[in-house]
Amino acid sequence: MLVGAAGAGLLAGCSAGGEGSDSAGGSPSVVAKARARVVKDSGGLVKRYDAVIAAHPDLAALLTPLRAEVVRHARAFGAGKDARPAAASASPSGSPSASASPSPVPEDPRAALAELAAAERRLADTRAKALLEVPGEMARLMASVAAAGAGHAYVLTEGAK
Repeated sequence: MLVGAAGAGLLAGCSAGGEGSDSAGGSPSVVAKARARVVKDSGGLVKRYDAVIAAHPDLAALLTPLRAEVVRHARAFGAGKDARPAAASASPSGSPSASASPSPVPEDPRAALAELAAAERRLADTRAKALLEVPGEMARLMASVAAAGAGHAYVLTEGAK
């Protein structure tokens, strides 16, 4: 996928551990909070992908590569075991906002794709706004992930047509 190749290229230039110069500027708590938020939100999105795939197995070919990118995004921000594909089937005891009470998946596959596209778009917008509050490399990584999320929203919207 074009979105995947572009996102992989951007993520390759940014590492999860390269905040040394930015964190020396007195903002490690801002960076740490931003990382935690991205990981948490990505985990919630992975669970949403899993729910849609479970409800609509015919969509797996479209959704699996996008879901895998969301997992890679979380890992780029330092996610551990919680972002792995197998963890998405675990009990949603962690994040109250992202996974405590996921809404049911629409029965219509097109509606399910549209809902997933809206979730990707909201998260991309949130990340685009948040990158203004973090320094250097973290901002670049967040911009990359926000752009990839916007690309996912486009692919999902086209898939729903």
